[in-house]
Amino acid sequence: MWNTAVHSEFMHDHADYGFPSCEGKFNWRIIKEKRDAYVSRLNTIYENNLTKSHIEIIRGHAAFTSDPKPTIEVSGKKYTAPHILIATGGVPSTPHESQIPGASLGITSDGFFQLEELPSRSIIVGAGYIAVEMAGILSALGSKT
Repeated sequence: MWNTAVHSEFMHDHADYGFPSCEGKFNWRIIKEKRDAYVSRLNTIYENNLTKSHIEIIRGHAAFTSDPKPTIEVSGKKYTAPHILIATGGVPSTPHESQIPGASLGITSDGFFQLEELPSRSIIVGAGYIAVEMAGILSALGSKT
């Protein structure tokens, strides 16, 4: 998405570099489809690389046990190994409507990647790098931020 915004900025500034006017219109659905396909392809590549390296992928909620050897329990089954990687992932927290009126109208950065259309107007709450990148991307692509 960042590269898409960069291309948009290049197109906006092209006349300053002697290129004739370009009336290219951005198509959110095309970049969404291509981005989704790219992410899916990467996920498949990573999973295949783990499988080829004889690394077992176990999906679920895990907890370390009190066993003397490194052991985790997932869905009632115990796994012991000399090395255990717990990839926790993350889920953004969102306020309830009772805490902030209108909160149900907001989305997280995860929701951004599910948008079917570029919003005509957007408000970004946050000052972390993801919020700053999202604001830049949305602005460059034409959403009033």
